[in-house]
Amino acid sequence: MFILRDILSPLQQEFKHRCKGNERGIWFIYTLLAAITHFTFSRTSNLLRCLQTLFGLSLSQRRFYTFMASSKLPWSRLWTVLWSLIPNPTTKGRLLLALDDFINPKTGKNIFGCASFFDHAAKTNQSSYPWSQNVVCIGMLNIIKGRWACLPLAFRFYHMKKTIDAGKVKGKTPPFQTKYVQAVEMLSKISAAFRDTPLLVVADSWFGNDGLFKPMRKSIGQHMHILSRLRVNATLFALPPERLKHQRGRSKKYGDKIGNAATLANDFQGCATTYSVNLYGKQRDVVAYDHICMLKTLKCAVRVVWVYRKSQWVALFTTDLDLAVEQIIEYYGARWKIEAGFKEIKQEIGSIKSQARTPHAVTNHLNFCMMAAIITWIYADHLEKTPQRCYAINNRSHFAFSDVRKLITQAALNKDFVTFCPKHVKSPQNSFVSALLQMVA
Repeated sequence: MFILRDILSPLQQEFKHRCKGNERGIWFIYTLLAAITHFTFSRTSNLLRCLQTLFGLSLSQRRFYTFMASSKLPWSRLWTVLWSLIPNPTTKGRLLLALDDFINPKTGKNIFGCASFFDHAAKTNQSSYPWSQNVVCIGMLNIIKGRWACLPLAFRFYHMKKTIDAGKVKGKTPPFQTKYVQAVEMLSKISAAFRDTPLLVVADSWFGNDGLFKPMRKSIGQHMHILSRLRVNATLFALPPERLKHQRGRSKKYGDKIGNAATLANDFQGCATTYSVNLYGKQRDVVAYDHICMLKTLKCAVRVVWVYRKSQWVALFTTDLDLAVEQIIEYYGARWKIEAGFKEIKQEIGSIKSQARTPHAVTNHLNFCMMAAIITWIYADHLEKTPQRCYAINNRSHFAFSDVRKLITQAALNKDFVTFCPKHVKSPQNSFVSALLQMVA
């Protein structure tokens, strides 16, 4: 209970200086808890039902819906406060940030941010262009109680240029921004919150190019680096030779061409070394070979690591030449946790079930869902003991996201929690709450 109080108290303080701040601060705290609990999916109507039934708040439907669609919620300050509450944000002196985008399929029309976006992960029986929202998201990769986790930090709704030009964006028409521009804006804000901390952005091959790297270096500085996957046809060059004495003309920027990633993978396979890497929750032996070379797409030196499997290989690269081979493989393997984070936000928290339509209502709801996810992981990091896994799964010994949600639910329903965040109403009877928790567990 005290952990939950320490996390939520700074967020509640952000409402103190506003009109009706005490009342809205209590609504905000309990709405976050309603999104975390196992009561039901976090549709706006279900959140209201949870507040009235489970937490006993006396709140009318009209006032709550007005609150959820408010344009005056101080999300920028709330996120900055929440970032400062992360106990150990760095990993070996670096801030690991995963960058990717996801789609939120919807079924209704006139929903803010919706368009027919391409889904590269669509199955054969699914549409390749579902009616959905496209969200660019940045999450922090961090080890919490012995397992990797992705803590969502920021997001932006992506709107296609043709949608904006046709005037089909609901609400005020936003200026067109590419996903790279949106990512750089979010990274700049995160970098300002974690001053003088080296940043390592871990992304897939779509984001891992000069379209992201060059504006990031210009906006953030030289302490920002990128880790991504190298395309098989990427051409690599040797490091430029040292300038000779009395040499005429300018120095060479690149050395001789040494081949592309595919040809070099075959050449270096015989020289590969076995490394012990913490990968996907286990200590595994990985066969890999690394080489420092020049990459013209980024116009700088990179460390390329070829990882060999039984019948395939993967080439990874990073602009941070101080990273060891084991770190490069482990950090890129941890990038998959952002995909698990998307599932937590969409399926477990329930953002995919929301049918809010107006721009402020849609944005506020996704903010609540992502803030609920990061609070869950911050709570897990503050626990003295590692949570136990409730449901055993083969080859998985680490605790799950839902296990921490249950602990938060129990702490929020504690009688002492009401003293920190009073509701000024009669709480529901314990017998009803116990029966309800057993049903949703």
